[in-house]
Amino acid sequence: MLSTFLIAMPAVLFIVDPIGVVPLFVAMTANDPPEKCRAMARRACLTAMGVLIFFALFGTVIFKVFGVTLAAFRVAGGLLLMLTALDMLRAQHPATKTSPEEAKEGAAQEDIAIVPLAMPLLAGPGAIATVMVLMAQYGGEWMGAGVVIACIAITFFSTYLLLRSANLVKRVLKQTGIAILERIFGLILAAIAVQFVFEGGKALLAG
Repeated sequence: MLSTFLIAMPAVLFIVDPIGVVPLFVAMTANDPPEKCRAMARRACLTAMGVLIFFALFGTVIFKVFGVTLAAFRVAGGLLLMLTALDMLRAQHPATKTSPEEAKEGAAQEDIAIVPLAMPLLAGPGAIATVMVLMAQYGGEWMGAGVVIACIAITFFSTYLLLRSANLVKRVLKQTGIAILERIFGLILAAIAVQFVFEGGKALLAG
């Protein structure tokens, strides 16, 4: 359980990347009162958590429907994580989550909780792929599945705490601090991506 937690927790936390979402959240809610911002952060985190738990629990059904092996999906997920990690290492918002046009459109919306905050900023393709691979790899027993789901819940509880205090976080860390954390997260995420690709490639070659 401990080894599963030590792999799953950083994988989920860093791909969701709540620190990287803070500047976007502040920009998109600049004209909203604090109560509305907190409500949108809460609904976004609950929605995103529900989406990731759904794909974690029922991802194997998707594998079977499309005839995709775990090894192939692990390689694909690893490549997607690597693209995200490279953007984070450059302190850029990952293009695999949302484009500048989508972020601009989101800023013009009255309520950003579901789109684009919950999806795709928090529960984007990379996060969905990550939880599906983790559950397929470690969810064979109920303890492993419970650890993965617990990691998702912890991630979004932490994300909610960050977003509800987003203005304070941005003032304390400033852009430089956020960029430094992004690069650290990106480096760790890149290592996880390499591990996914390596294990998936080895399984494909063995099969």
